[in-house]
Amino acid sequence: MAEIRAKSFGQVELLAAVFEQAAPGAFRRITPIDPAQRGSQLCLSHPDAYAIMQALIARGVIGDFRAPDILRFGVTPLTLSYAELWDAATALGAIMAEGAWRDPSFAVRRTVT
Repeated sequence: MAEIRAKSFGQVELLAAVFEQAAPGAFRRITPIDPAQRGSQLCLSHPDAYAIMQALIARGVIGDFRAPDILRFGVTPLTLSYAELWDAATALGAIMAEGAWRDPSFAVRRTVT
């Protein structure tokens, strides 16, 4: 269990670092930095979080939206690789750089995100 938890810590930190590198200053980190104060998740705040999450989902990155402005990413160390997390962060960077989340179809609110 200690090894799984350690991998979880590392994966969340990798995800946060690559998100910041891919989209510098675009998000405010909500999840505590101290691993002892968080679970295996990363939450980021952005005024257009809903549309950004929909754009990510369209690219195969599954996270969820929490009102009013939170992108939440669950990290499951038993099934997710570091490479998959890197790919997710890279997709987020591309979405932000391209402005892909501004597509009006991503702003349409659905019952389930």
